[in-house]
Amino acid sequence: MEFKDFFKGRLREIRRKSGETQAQVAAAVGTATRYYQKLESGENLPGAELLIALADHFEVSLDYLMGRTDER
Repeated sequence: MEFKDFFKGRLREIRRKSGETQAQVAAAVGTATRYYQKLESGENLPGAELLIALADHFEVSLDYLMGRTDER
């Protein structure tokens, strides 16, 4: 599986489990809603700062977010 495909699925999964909308997550991590939507659709990949913000927001490790482990 290509990384983009994995990442968009992982991101969507943890957002849904948190009960948040895409707009809520985008606002919480300081990005535009449309950009966040493109992350979940696999059109874009985040830079390091946004990856850290997402991991902090969802309270998961970077390794979990990036698919290097299944331990949150």
